[in-house]
Amino acid sequence: MIEISTSSTSTTLTVAGDLDLAERDQFPEIAARVVGLRRQLVVIDMCRVTFMDSTGAAFLISLADAGRKRGGATVLRGADPRDLFVIEICGALDLFRIDADHRCESGVEQSDFRRPDGASAPA
Repeated sequence: MIEISTSSTSTTLTVAGDLDLAERDQFPEIAARVVGLRRQLVVIDMCRVTFMDSTGAAFLISLADAGRKRGGATVLRGADPRDLFVIEICGALDLFRIDADHRCESGVEQSDFRRPDGASAPA
């Protein structure tokens, strides 16, 4: 599930559940709505994402790319290290600002994902 909320300066997408191939049918409509709002800042709240594959990453990358073309920025908030790794493997982590200070509400746990090379998670 993806919810969209707006303020005068930003659009926030709150993602819950899986962000993957099974959800791809909704991505074009959501992307069109977000781009149509024309906010300079897009915040993607990933605190409740349970799984993301390359299809979900491609969706997020397309949002960030569209924002960057308009001179805006896209922030990933509450992203699990495994999700950041997927975006990094896609070669697109630099399209995003990572909100490293955000702490998801209690009861939401980060995975114990470790990169294959042993390096720390991207930040």
